[in-house]
Amino acid sequence: HDEKTKTVVLEPYLTEQWYLDVKPLAEKALKAVEDGRTRFVPENWANVYFHWLKNIQPWCISRQLWWGHQIPAWYGPDGTIFVQESEAAALQEAVLHYSEFGEGYVPGAEMTGEAYVQELEEGIAHLTRDPDVLDTWFSSALWPFSTLGWPDATPELKRYYPTSVLITGFDIIFFWVARMMMMGLHFMDEVPFHTVFIHTRVLDEKGVKMSKTKGNVVDPLDLIDQYGADALRFTLALAAGQGRDMRIGPSRVEVNRNFATKLWNAARFCEMNECVTKADFDPATVSLTLNKWIVGETRAAAADVTGALEALRFNEAAGAAYHFVWDVFCDWYLEFAKPVFNGSDEAAKAETRAAAAWVRDQILTLLHPFMPFITEELWARTAEHAGPREHLLIQSAWPSLWSLPEDKAAHDEMQWVIDLVSGIRSIRSEMNVPPSAKIQLVLKDANAETARRLQTHRDVIATLARLADARTDGALPQGSAQFVIGEAVAALPLGDVIDFAKERARLEKELKKANDEIARFDAKLANEQFVSRAPEEVLAEQREKRADAAALAARLSEAIKHLG
Repeated sequence: HDEKTKTVVLEPYLTEQWYLDVKPLAEKALKAVEDGRTRFVPENWANVYFHWLKNIQPWCISRQLWWGHQIPAWYGPDGTIFVQESEAAALQEAVLHYSEFGEGYVPGAEMTGEAYVQELEEGIAHLTRDPDVLDTWFSSALWPFSTLGWPDATPELKRYYPTSVLITGFDIIFFWVARMMMMGLHFMDEVPFHTVFIHTRVLDEKGVKMSKTKGNVVDPLDLIDQYGADALRFTLALAAGQGRDMRIGPSRVEVNRNFATKLWNAARFCEMNECVTKADFDPATVSLTLNKWIVGETRAAAADVTGALEALRFNEAAGAAYHFVWDVFCDWYLEFAKPVFNGSDEAAKAETRAAAAWVRDQILTLLHPFMPFITEELWARTAEHAGPREHLLIQSAWPSLWSLPEDKAAHDEMQWVIDLVSGIRSIRSEMNVPPSAKIQLVLKDANAETARRLQTHRDVIATLARLADARTDGALPQGSAQFVIGEAVAALPLGDVIDFAKERARLEKELKKANDEIARFDAKLANEQFVSRAPEEVLAEQREKRADAAALAARLSEAIKHLG
């Protein structure tokens, strides 16, 4: 009984098959990887390739199907087989073959060889073609060059063969990769690609292998209809870590749909604040600390994305782009830029507008390989009021920002502002300070540079951290939540906002609950009987929950420490 088709197999049916002796082809394919003309990433997958090719047997290349490339073999009336590239070539070979019969009898033709040859030449008699078709993988092995016009010497074949990187799954290394290597070396006398990148399995959201029987197959077209192709592409890129299975499901794709929305809204914000691309803008000449900082961050992001792509670490490339766009450009730079856009300093406003437009353009370029549709659309839309772009985004040069200066002073200053605001926000969240409450900030032991930074960025810090005031003088007030920033201590007097004793009791109760959860997961994962019997996806889920509980405990411990 066949479990998948729900049918009963009655009796095997034996048929004649076509086989190909591939050992000579396999030897060439082995050597090409051994001498480094083609490499596997990760390298360990080359062992699968080697094992199969070193133990190769003749291939059965025929299939009894209604579709596919028909076997190029024709039969004469006596069963003689003529294997040729075309029916005309087979017919020519048959004429030569049966001419040898002369007046002799041709078995199956019921006539002399001479008469049969005459009928073949006149088209009265015919050869019978084998009804089988080539194995799908055998045909697919021709893909690197047959799609480029081979066997004709087309311009496309000359330009694009060999290809560069083949990205595929580990389960078809011997089905497809090895076959393409053999066929490419045989017909083109050159490897079809210099690198084979092996991605891991795509699992469902719970880490279970997709199966029609289980009913957990994720249809990419459904995800595209719901969240867009860009969101799905970016999700796959983020999950494509070397040596890791990737989990894909609606909730993961939805996160990256939200990222696409964030990108669109950031571009819209820039547009509303008249951030227009300037052809003569030189990011190396900006004067504001804010803009020096974002130029340096853009340079670093471009280096991270480029380096990861060149190393075929697509998840790291996508992650670097995500972090820069969401965490740096949207969450911090645009927020820092708002007071400049709303201020009266026209020179600062003009520079920040040009810098923001430049960073936006770099972002669109860096994201284009992952999210081609929204980036191409934004590339066109953000230039409409300033005249059309000179070319499509896909034709643009990849960002090369190595020559831009690194301004450590600007980086350190803006990072200090980010750390201060983040620290205040963290305490507000941990201590359940109402969002509407504006609180005080006192920086104790601040040196001259820290005091200058606070004075320079006082307004934006107050806005982002919801402060009523910020100062560097005076003693620390009683009932303050504290944290260290640089050489100074940041104190937030919260005695008038929250009940410290009650808040400490709440946090300690939550910490005990989190520690109990950790102990429960530890006991379960230390149980050899449970670990040996539980499916891998269940174990992975337990480990994730344990990690979440540990992270929560760490945050609660830190919050209790902040109570002083």
